[in-house]
Amino acid sequence: MLSSTSRILARRALASNAAMGGVRTMASLEPYEHYGEHCFTGKVADEYLKKHGASGDILKDPTWTQTHSDVVAAAVLDWAVDNGANTYCHWFQPMAASGVRHGLTGQVQNMMMEFDRDTNEVKFDFKGKHLIRGETDGSSFPNGGLRGTHCAGGYLAVDTSSPIFLRGDTIFVPSALISYYGAALDEKTPLLRANAALDKQTNRLLKHLGLDTEKHGGIVANIGLEQELFLVPREEYYRRPDLQFTGRTVIGKNAPRGQEMCDHYMAPLSSATPALACMAEIQEECWKLGIPLKTRHREVAPGQFEFAPLFGSNTTQIDQNLMVMQIIEEVAPRHGLAALLQEKPFNDVNGSGKHNNWSLATADGIQLLLPKAINEASGNEMAFPIIMSAIVAALDSHGDLMRMAIASPGNDFRLGACEAPPAIVSTYLGDDMTAYLENLKDGKALGEYIPGSKLLDLGCKEIMPIEVPAEDRNRTSPFPYGGARFEFRAVGSSQNVSMVNTVLNTITAEKFKEFADAMDAGANPQDVAKDALNKHWRVIFNGDNYDESMQEMLTENGVWRIDSGVEAIHTLTSTKNVELFEKMNVMTKEECAAREVVLHDHYTGSVEMEALTLIDMINQHIIPSVKAAEVGPLSGLEAAVATLKSAVAEIHAADGSYESAKLARELRLETMIDIREVCDSAEEVVPAGLWTLATYKELLFLDTHVGPGLEEIYD
Repeated sequence: MLSSTSRILARRALASNAAMGGVRTMASLEPYEHYGEHCFTGKVADEYLKKHGASGDILKDPTWTQTHSDVVAAAVLDWAVDNGANTYCHWFQPMAASGVRHGLTGQVQNMMMEFDRDTNEVKFDFKGKHLIRGETDGSSFPNGGLRGTHCAGGYLAVDTSSPIFLRGDTIFVPSALISYYGAALDEKTPLLRANAALDKQTNRLLKHLGLDTEKHGGIVANIGLEQELFLVPREEYYRRPDLQFTGRTVIGKNAPRGQEMCDHYMAPLSSATPALACMAEIQEECWKLGIPLKTRHREVAPGQFEFAPLFGSNTTQIDQNLMVMQIIEEVAPRHGLAALLQEKPFNDVNGSGKHNNWSLATADGIQLLLPKAINEASGNEMAFPIIMSAIVAALDSHGDLMRMAIASPGNDFRLGACEAPPAIVSTYLGDDMTAYLENLKDGKALGEYIPGSKLLDLGCKEIMPIEVPAEDRNRTSPFPYGGARFEFRAVGSSQNVSMVNTVLNTITAEKFKEFADAMDAGANPQDVAKDALNKHWRVIFNGDNYDESMQEMLTENGVWRIDSGVEAIHTLTSTKNVELFEKMNVMTKEECAAREVVLHDHYTGSVEMEALTLIDMINQHIIPSVKAAEVGPLSGLEAAVATLKSAVAEIHAADGSYESAKLARELRLETMIDIREVCDSAEEVVPAGLWTLATYKELLFLDTHVGPGLEEIYD
C-alpha cells in the first residue's frame, strides 16, 4: 500500500503535469513544521521533558542515564503515545551487515505495556531501567571468536550521543552491543571509543597552540554521507535471482547504450517515471525523523541516483544513514521499483559509493580544518598548518587501515576504475596549501595561510565575474581536502561507515598525541610539524590518480597500496595496527583479531552466495534457453557449473577464514569473470523471446522502459 504522503504526491504530479509540464513535490507542500517531530531531541524533547519537571538540557549530559532515566523514559512514553507508538527497541549495529542485512541493524521490538493477569487489564509500562539497557541473545551475530558458544549474552546500552527516534509504532533507542565480558560485538562501540581518544588528544594538542577545547564543549568529528543507489523496475528485479540474493548482476550482456554520452548525470528527474515520486517520499520520511536529506539528483550511470544530507556528528550521521538506507529499500517497492545499494550492481557502468566527508570542530562550532576559524580561535596563525601536518602524517602511517576500512565485498569492482580512486592511499591538498606546507617543511619563512581565490570572467555582460576557490576539485584522490573537510571518496555505498570513521579518528588521535607528547617534552610546535612533513611528504599527491604511470610512481615512493580487499582486511592484526588500537583504547588485540575473522567470513559468504546463485541461473535459466534456441555454448555452460561447484568445495575445505577468503577472491575475480563471458555469449545469440532473465536493457533504462503509467502505479 502507498502511504498517504505518496498518494498526495502522485495525485499532484498527475494533476499538475498538464498544467505545468512537471511534478510539484516537496517544494509545494508545507511540511516544514513537522521536521524532526519523530526525533526526541531539541524542541520535541524539551516539550515533553518539561511536563515531568525537566528540560531538554538534561540530554546533553550523558549522566542522565544515572540521574534522570525514569524522567526521560516517562517523557519518551508520552511522546510515543501521542504519536501512536506502543513499542520500543534497542537499535544496534551488528558486524558484517553490509550488502546482506536489511537496514544493517539489529533489534528486538517489545511493547511498552504490562498485562495484569488478575484483572485482564492493560497499562503502559516503560521505565528508566527499560530505556537505558537491555539484554538479548547474541549467539547468532558474527563475533569472530569473542564469545564461546555457551556465552550467548548480548548486553545493550543506550548511546546518548545519538537521539532516540520514532518510526511507525516503534521507538528506536540507538545502542551499543557488548558481550558479558565487555568485548565490542558491534560497529558502534569502537567508534565511540575512537571519539573519546580524538577528543582527549585534540585537547592536549590545541592547548599547546592556544585553545582549550574543554571550554568549548570538547571535540566533535562531523561527517556528511553522500548515498548513491540504483532504482530499477521491480518486475524486472524479480526476474534476476542474482539481484535478489546478492545485490549485483553476476552475469549480463551490456546494453547497446551505457553512460558513454554522460547524459544521465544531473539530468532532470523525470515525471514520466516513478523515480521522482519515490525520492520525494524517501525525503519526506527522513524529514520527519530529523534527517536533513537535502540533496537529490541523478548520478552518472543509467538508473543511478544520489541523496546527500547536511553534515552532523559522526554517531548521529551514521545512525541516520543506516535508516536512510532502510527507508530507501522500503519505499522503492511502493513505487514499483527496487533499490540497489550494492557497490557494483552492473558491469561496465559506474558503481555506487558513499563519500565520507570528515571534519573536526569544537562542540560550539569552531572548525579545526578551516584556517581562519581555528587560527582566530587559538590566536595562533600556525594552528592550522600544524593540525594539517599531523593529519598528513596519520595518512602516511596508516594508509593500510584506511584501505582496510573500505574493503567491502562490492568495492572489489570499484576501486581503480574511473569511478572511485585506486587502492593507493594518498591525499590531495591543492597547489596553494601544498606550497605553503612545503615552505614549513623546508624551514622557510611563513605568514598565515590564507586560502586563495580567483575570479572567472565569462566574457559576457549578462553574467558578472564569479569568485571561485583557487583549487579545483580532484575526484581521483582517495582523500582530498575540500575546504574545512576531507572527503574519503573510496567508501562503498552498502557500508556501515562506523569502521571508516573509527579509523580516521584513531589515526588522527595518535598523531595528535605524538605531537602533544613532543611539545610536553619541550619541542617547538613548528619544529614538530616540520619533522612530520619531512618524514611523510610522499603521501601528498595533487595529480591524476587514475594515471597508471602516477600510480607506479606513488607505489615506488612507498605510499600504501593494497589492491586486494582480503589482504587489506588482514592488516587489522598487524603488530603496528594492534598496538595503535590498544594504545588509543579503541580495540583490544582480541577485538582486532575477531574483526578480521568476521570481515573475511563476510567476504567469503558474499562470494559463495554469488557462486551458488550463478549455478542456479545457469541450470535453471541459461541452459534451458540455449537448449530451446538450439544455439549457444551449451558445453561451456555445463563445464562452468562443475567448475563453480568445485571452487565452492575448495573454499569450504580451506584452513581458516583468511585462506577461505583468498580462495573466494580468486573465484570471484578470475573464475566467475571467465564464466560470465560464457553466459553473456549465450545471451548474445539466444532470441529475446527465449531468454528468461531480465536484461540490462530492461533493468537500467527507466526513462525508456515500457511499463505502467502513473495512474496505474498509484491507483
